Amino acid sequence: MIQSIAILCNDSSVQTAAELLAAKLQVPLVLAQSPAVITDYDFVILLDDAGVALQQTGRKAPGPIRAEFTEGAVDHRRKFGGGKGQMIAKAVGIKAGCYPHVLDATAGLGKDSFVLASLGCKVTLLERSPIVQAILSDGLARAVDFARAQDPELFSLLQQMVLVAQDSSEYLVQLDHAAFPDVIYLDPMFPERQKSADVKKDMAAFHSIVGKDEDADSLLPLALAHVNYRVVVKRPRKAPFLNNQTPSYQLEGKSSRYDIYTIKKMPDQLNNT
Repeated sequence: MIQSIAILCNDSSVQTAAELLAAKLQVPLVLAQSPAVITDYDFVILLDDAGVALQQTGRKAPGPIRAEFTEGAVDHRRKFGGGKGQMIAKAVGIKAGCYPHVLDATAGLGKDSFVLASLGCKVTLLERSPIVQAILSDGLARAVDFARAQDPELFSLLQQMVLVAQDSSEYLVQLDHAAFPDVIYLDPMFPERQKSADVKKDMAAFHSIVGKDEDADSLLPLALAHVNYRVVVKRPRKAPFLNNQTPSYQLEGKSSRYDIYTIKKMPDQLNNT
């Protein structure tokens, strides 16, 4: 875990928001400094004209980490990805006429949720870390503002995503049966991840902020008790089963796999949007 973190505000127009976030997180507020010269904190949550980002301090630190849905790899995947042929789509059960309501219980930066929403699913995102919540909420808000003015298709997609700032276990235990999601999607923190530079940077920073999901094993049986059709667990390809529980079946890629735990057969027609 990190030793220290602060809010860094480099734009006076968002200073009030920075002050509120610092008060919420009970961390110091720093004004108008470069992260490269800050030595009192390991990380800062940077607020500037580009939004909210997690930024490691120091001269050789990697760049800021944001939740971004209107450009870069996530947007490219929406426009040019493999559609319903993607492994995540098959794992969740998406097919023509079948678009399940997915509860992403470990939302993180929302990348997988965005993919699922782009494929037609309604997605509820759960994130318990207040720091990650702030980054993800900002990314979604910026994307909505952009899409409202310039991209009606993206705007419609974003309406399918709802962020809930709550611990997944707490959320699940209070669910009435009528409110059970069709699919629960789990991608808990794991120390041995893919080696690509982007993933490594994101995950190293996230591990520093929130640590490994030590309670991930206990989340699986809870998810299985609060879902209509299946639980999907994303894992590094060689990682052990979550909770040492053998899945109904698996889909395996080069660096990761999906373990699918089925409760009952998904109907051919299912649309919650």
